[in-house]
Amino acid sequence: QVQLVESGGGLVQAGGSLRLSCEASGSIVFINSMGWYRQAPGKQRELVAAITSGGSTNYGDSVKGRFTISRSNAKNTVYLQMNSLKPEDTAVYYCNARGQTTQGYREVWGQGTLVTVSS
Repeated sequence: QVQLVESGGGLVQAGGSLRLSCEASGSIVFINSMGWYRQAPGKQRELVAAITSGGSTNYGDSVKGRFTISRSNAKNTVYLQMNSLKPEDTAVYYCNARGQTTQGYREVWGQGTLVTVSS
């Protein structure tokens, strides 16, 4: 099995910054992509940012220019630097990883970390 452990969420004022981390561990052979999704109350889960093993990135329109995703392949860890946070960024942020494990191809989700941005 593969586990994702997230950290870095919390409460921040509008305009502030937070950095999320997510480390993958377990029966990993190769991780193709890692990323972050978020879900606000009453809304669908949406892509925040994703990054491939080669470093290609994809961002949700609402976070472009404010958030930066990065990754350490050696540590199987993905980071999300969030700057200029807005109250509408408030959500539970979920780490996602897709890749090959010893049991075959898997998509795995973290347990989620709450980010609250106060106005």
